[in-house]
Amino acid sequence: MTSVCVFCGSASGLRAEYTDAAREVGRALAARNLALVYGGGRVGLMGQVAQAALAAGGTVVGVIPHALAKKEIAQEDCTELIVVDTMHERKALMADRAGAFVALPGGFGTLDELFEILTWAQLGIHAKPVAVLNVRGFFAPLLALLDHMTAEGLLRPVHRELLLVADSVPELFDKLTAWTPPAPATKWARPDER
Repeated sequence: MTSVCVFCGSASGLRAEYTDAAREVGRALAARNLALVYGGGRVGLMGQVAQAALAAGGTVVGVIPHALAKKEIAQEDCTELIVVDTMHERKALMADRAGAFVALPGGFGTLDELFEILTWAQLGIHAKPVAVLNVRGFFAPLLALLDHMTAEGLLRPVHRELLLVADSVPELFDKLTAWTPPAPATKWARPDER
């Protein structure tokens, strides 16, 4: 693992703890010599992660669509700023450039990115760790929903385990480092092929 893709809000939210956590993640990436791969913005929590990583001497790779770059929200001083045509291109490029994925508090975009990358892990498209930093229990309702989906037979327990959960930044990096890939996906294999 040489890089970590961070998904998080383009807003800062109402709690100072979200901003504090974003900055701590940025500093921790730099301290561990892990490149930050993220959505390329200078606003909200995503801007806080990038600015903290840059200020600590880290490498920051931003990937932003033209439409958002034109609105002047790009973090222009990234180590590498890549401007793409579409959101699909953005997500694919971030996935290719990352060795792990972390979600911090955010909205629709954060959840879209998190669930797409989890789905790719479920399907065996990638074998990289995926985690959430559960700042002040932010993800607790979502984790309860995932547990409910598992209890209802709509999500296999082995796939539920694809999402790592950490309550602190040190725990987050411990879990990412200790993670080992699961067995290849067998979701649609016949019983005799499993």
